Amino acid sequence: MTDLRTPPVSDGDLFSQRARQYAQEKPLQRIHILEAGCGWGTGLDLGDREHHVTGVDIDSPDLRAHTAARPDLDAWHLGDLRTVPLPPRAFDIVHASFLIERVPHAELVLDRFVAALKPGGLLLVRLRDRNTAFGFLDRTVPNWMHVGGRTGLPPAIYDRVASRSGMQWYCVMRGLVIAEEYTSRQAIKALGAGTGLAELLCRLVSMIGRGRLPADHSEVTLVIRKPENRFARVI
Repeated sequence: MTDLRTPPVSDGDLFSQRARQYAQEKPLQRIHILEAGCGWGTGLDLGDREHHVTGVDIDSPDLRAHTAARPDLDAWHLGDLRTVPLPPRAFDIVHASFLIERVPHAELVLDRFVAALKPGGLLLVRLRDRNTAFGFLDRTVPNWMHVGGRTGLPPAIYDRVASRSGMQWYCVMRGLVIAEEYTSRQAIKALGAGTGLAELLCRLVSMIGRGRLPADHSEVTLVIRKPENRFARVI
């Protein structure tokens, strides 16, 4: 596994950089992207490279409105992510930012994304870590701390795979390779809004839990590659 580090650039720029690098490896190929969580945030920047973007997300009025307004989506489907149409080995890149922690049956949803990814393709995941002080507060403190309560994003569910260790375990069990792994404190900084309140609460939770729930980060960013040979042993 990689060392825990801070991204060299912002998470969004990092994913776009890795997507462009992948596209350079396929100079004659149209790049197919699955934007998982298309009802929230923005997509990848591939520059002038030809690509096709399909969006999927949970169905809700707010997410549908955001999805319908996105000019970068060539197609999209909202509904139960366990059943939305995802053809096997159809996508070069799956981009899932702040989705895994807010969907039920997250491991099954991840399995569908991996099955839809071409061998050698990239799975770009950013999520809030349930095994941190922020994750503990986000899933236990009612309403006021939930992102969905302020923006229309559904409240986080935090299945066990929605953590740094959970994603590491998932990748080992599925034969996926974590190429890069970073942490950040974006949610703590955003929630505190310069007051330091979120920082104080997270440190207090960490102290009470004797360090079992760290306060040094709130998000994890992972660049994951699906091996070309699914029978290859990952060491």
